[in-house]
Amino acid sequence: MGLGPRSPHKVGRRFPAGGKRGRGAKGSGRPLPGSKRQPWPPPDRRSEPPPDSHPHLSPEALGYFRRALSALKEAPETGEERDLMVHNIMKEVETQALALSTNRTGSEMLQELLGFSPLKPLCRVWAALRSNLRTVACHRCGVHVLQSALLQLPRLLGSAAEEEEEEEQEGEDGKDGPTETLEELVLGLAAEVCDDFLFYCGDTHGSFVVRTLLQVLGGTILESERARPRGSQSSEAQKAPARECKPADFEVPETFLNRLQDLTSSFLKDIAVFITDKISSFCLQVALQVLHHKLPEFCAYLCNAVIGYLSTRSSSVDGSPLLLFLRDQTSSRLLEQVLLVLEPPRLQSLFEEHLQGQLQTLAAHPIANFPLQRLLDAVTTPELLSPVFEELSPVLEAVLAQGHPGVVIALVGACRRVGACQAKVLQLLLEAFHCAEPSSRQVACVPLFATLMEGAVPAEHQVAVFWGWAHPPGLLVEMAAARALGDVTVLGSLLLQHLLHFSTPGLVLRSLGALTGPQLLVLAQSPAGSHVLDAILTSPSVTRKQRRRVLQNLKGQYVALACSRHGSRVLDAIWSGAALGARKEIAAELGEQNQQLIRDPFGHHVARNVALTTFLKRREAWEQQQGAVAKRRRALNSILED
Repeated sequence: MGLGPRSPHKVGRRFPAGGKRGRGAKGSGRPLPGSKRQPWPPPDRRSEPPPDSHPHLSPEALGYFRRALSALKEAPETGEERDLMVHNIMKEVETQALALSTNRTGSEMLQELLGFSPLKPLCRVWAALRSNLRTVACHRCGVHVLQSALLQLPRLLGSAAEEEEEEEQEGEDGKDGPTETLEELVLGLAAEVCDDFLFYCGDTHGSFVVRTLLQVLGGTILESERARPRGSQSSEAQKAPARECKPADFEVPETFLNRLQDLTSSFLKDIAVFITDKISSFCLQVALQVLHHKLPEFCAYLCNAVIGYLSTRSSSVDGSPLLLFLRDQTSSRLLEQVLLVLEPPRLQSLFEEHLQGQLQTLAAHPIANFPLQRLLDAVTTPELLSPVFEELSPVLEAVLAQGHPGVVIALVGACRRVGACQAKVLQLLLEAFHCAEPSSRQVACVPLFATLMEGAVPAEHQVAVFWGWAHPPGLLVEMAAARALGDVTVLGSLLLQHLLHFSTPGLVLRSLGALTGPQLLVLAQSPAGSHVLDAILTSPSVTRKQRRRVLQNLKGQYVALACSRHGSRVLDAIWSGAALGARKEIAAELGEQNQQLIRDPFGHHVARNVALTTFLKRREAWEQQQGAVAKRRRALNSILED
């Protein structure tokens, strides 16, 4: 589940390839050990600058590439003129590739240019950098150029074979390009990294190249990379949130997978370093994710090696030696990833051998509670959920009071996923928030759940007030009803989403139905709260009648919804599933404020989606149009149900 940052450090729990860590470390000034080594000879015998002295990029050259990039963006997307422009620009890039890569502004422009580059020009740039590969890979700017070059492979691998075939038919001698193919260049990079694996994985910047290389060799780009705008992506694509990105798997040659296995075998040689070193550990975490998708048997072997090594370290007084590493800031992150990729039978045995009887202690620990959350995220069987739930259920309220709500959210998520213990965990939540008895107080559960971590009281009194300990019982319902739902937290939203996907979400729906229109509006306008409305609309457990009973409270609030960033998205979702009669009501209410909607940056999109102008001027045509849409939707739904 998406959980809050670790305490006490406000950093992400994992740093997959291409994350923010590399750019954040640009001022580290870390020396480049062994930077004078030249792993590959230059493609020719022209004099090259020493690897440890970066060539200067003149202002004139910088201006040229800036103008060239601007012209390329404005040029037509296809055509002979564009092809010639790209060819000429990349020729200039080739001559100054190293200077561009090691210049902050130049490297950013080069990353974009690589996104426009066809296969052969990109290979020539790659070849121009290879004699200084180690310097570029460990440079705070150059590393991003190499990452960008590697991330062009999904786009270019398919065209590589076609271009090679065309060249053979045309009888080209390859004088304009390197002798190496794209496949050979990637394998050459992998060979260089493998030769000095420990160094590259341990370098602040070089480790980013390793992580990206692992993904490319495995033919799967992780979500963190897919979210980063690259090269020639349109502005609309760049603005798309990460959750809308499709899985970025692509076909790779068999040689890539062979090299991936060779590369990941290097982790076993110095496994102690990769478990305990912060930077190197990130590389192993990414390797586990990639192997889980592409080479699951080798992933299991690597996981067993990690668990086996940790299990043989110094014994713990409280039980398994593994418990010591679950409390460590670095090794616990690696163990989180191990827990997420283990197969269910191995996860069950890991729990029984090392973790059973220790979950309450882990839940209370400021670091170990995060691996525990990953264990709960990985639970998929009733056989594992049952002992885990039995162990954690008695301390659920205490875990919340200790400030570790992520454990509770993950436990609720496991109950939703497995389809067991749902009524029990809901009852425990009601008791933890002191709104279980009498039953009339249960109507207050949604405001309490939604504002899970935040409050308008001083921090030292927040927890006590939240659980009702500082107030008479009867006052708790009034506080919940009066509480502003604009303070909905991500964790509170996740909790409600899970509960709405339970097999019987009636209690939560009754609490939502008790909210007034303005309260429900605030919930819909909240960045986190809007997803609670999404869950109402999409949960298969919520009947049409229950959905209508909650959403009818939004009547009179449609204009305010339409003129809100998040509310307009909720209104679009409501409109998409609404019957013709409900659409008439929404359109009629919106039509009363048509001019306000047209002037609003969000409202005018809603007005267009609703076809409000047609509704106001040609009502009969609008009804025919909407009736046809509803008919197509019913037909599609019947096909999907079959």
